[in-house]
Amino acid sequence: MKPTIAGFDRQRVPVAEGVSLNVAVGGSGPPVVLLHGFPQTHLMWRRVAEDLAADHTVLCPDLRGYGDSDKPREAGPGTYSKRTMAADVVTLARRLGHPRFAVAGHDRGALVAFRAGLDHPGAVTHLACLDVLPTLDMWNALHGTSAAVGFHLYLMAQPPGLAEQMIAASADAFFGHFLDVWTNRPDAIPPRVRAEYLRACREAVPSIVADYRASAGVDVEHDEADRAAGNRLGMPVTVLQQDWGAALGYDATALWAAWADDLRHTTVSCGHFMAEEAPAEVTKALRELILRGA
Repeated sequence: MKPTIAGFDRQRVPVAEGVSLNVAVGGSGPPVVLLHGFPQTHLMWRRVAEDLAADHTVLCPDLRGYGDSDKPREAGPGTYSKRTMAADVVTLARRLGHPRFAVAGHDRGALVAFRAGLDHPGAVTHLACLDVLPTLDMWNALHGTSAAVGFHLYLMAQPPGLAEQMIAASADAFFGHFLDVWTNRPDAIPPRVRAEYLRACREAVPSIVADYRASAGVDVEHDEADRAAGNRLGMPVTVLQQDWGAALGYDATALWAAWADDLRHTTVSCGHFMAEEAPAEVTKALRELILRGA
């Protein structure tokens, strides 16, 4: 039996032609959407979601191309652009009765949440991004030998074919590498959950690569267009990050402040998978975020 979020129901919700998202729904109250990162599924939010469900309606979808959501064939750069994936999330929330909602994303999910905040400011009331930089800033921050930490970004940015073949040939070793080296607390990801992450990723290699490929192309173009137009995030924004800036030589707070009018940026002492390694700290930050501007 697959691991689940206790007390949550699973649904499949159509969000675009031929695309439905798998979503776990629980609780009652003001809506919060939680978007997972790589190489994970909605299960990464299990401890945070169970806590928030005491006084919020919590939606935890698998992103397009991940987990048990649909994985359309990459028909062009737009199939897995963060703009497309953000539109999926806004449609999902609306079809479940929530035209306005707070959203928190981790890693890849944070990039989707960021794009939702820029493209759909009338729908996103509050925004939290965990351990990521906006796509444009991420690429600008990687340089020299320090960029080796992001080797997978460059691998999956290649034209279709080679990366998919290489990763599929050793999928568990590839995805398991990140689960091992990006955490400071291996016990935060129990064996059953780890096995589910690996199963889900093993079955989604082409769509995961397509997601990353989009971030080396069309997603950068969208960020550049917003920056040139002066578009900013007008809702309250919370960013939780490890101290990547010290390692890679950038000022994370300044980079985020260029996008957000109302920003709280906090450095968290844990590994990358902070919703699993420090769930109480993440939940506290989300509750404080939702109270801002209330």
